[in-house]
Amino acid sequence: MAFTNPLHKRFFAFIAGILLTTPVLAQQRPVDPIIRQLHDPTSKQVLVVAHRGDWRNHPENSIRAIESAIAMGVDVVEIDLKKTKDGVLILMHDATIDRTTSGHGKPADYTWAELQGLTLKNEHGGPTRQRIPTFEECMKTAKNRVMVNIDKGYDYYKDAYDILVKTGTVDHAIIKSGKTYEQVKAENGDLLGGKLAYMPIVKLDQPSAGAVIQAYETNLKPVAYELNFGADSALVNSNYQTIPKTGSKIWLNSLWASQDGGHDDERSVEENNPEDGWGWLIAHGATMIQTDRPFELIHYLRKRGLHR
Repeated sequence: MAFTNPLHKRFFAFIAGILLTTPVLAQQRPVDPIIRQLHDPTSKQVLVVAHRGDWRNHPENSIRAIESAIAMGVDVVEIDLKKTKDGVLILMHDATIDRTTSGHGKPADYTWAELQGLTLKNEHGGPTRQRIPTFEECMKTAKNRVMVNIDKGYDYYKDAYDILVKTGTVDHAIIKSGKTYEQVKAENGDLLGGKLAYMPIVKLDQPSAGAVIQAYETNLKPVAYELNFGADSALVNSNYQTIPKTGSKIWLNSLWASQDGGHDDERSVEENNPEDGWGWLIAHGATMIQTDRPFELIHYLRKRGLHR
């Protein structure tokens, strides 16, 4: 059918344009700019990591804590893994379920079905009607929306990877450990260097810290390094300055003083001195900050033009 009327031609071109661009728009995911920033060594923007989700308002490592952190605009949600008696990966930080649930004992003492009979506690230890989530539920919640940092999950590296593949979220995750490159290579070398980003945790107060960083720089070039230090001198006198030159991010924690020389959330929020808290960390190279105060950190960064 021929369109001879100029108005018809313009209308057809308009409709065709919508049809052609709609699939492209549909492919855009909120997580995509986060992933791009993580892998962009030139970006000076700071990625915000919510420690155990928004645990100040919801039970830690819960779906609600993850949802709330996403609503705040965080880039990464940090979670912890344990395994049940029947091999199900769940979100749980402690070696036992006593502190965070209505039950007692180790996660491995229970089947997944048995754990569903328990409920999570809030930050004050009070009861809720929320349940322990699986890692698969976590990743389905995060999918297309936010990245996830897998802490205390290295022992389940391959199992976690299988869940990521199943849920189509391999590019959403960062897994980490405090092991040397040689150890990680020997134990999980077949999964290194692929889509699942790996991050070493380095304690700069230890004499071996420099050698640990150098081995990773030489052999792997991780997506980021989590650096912990009890005193400023441990950071400043280390060889951490070489990390950005190899294209990796610097992840610093503002959770408590033993991890950041006192440049922590308490200094930034309770003491109302964010320049000597978060600002100090940024001035010393942080392009990822893990915090227990994600809402306040995002507000601070946006005032400085350092967060999307």
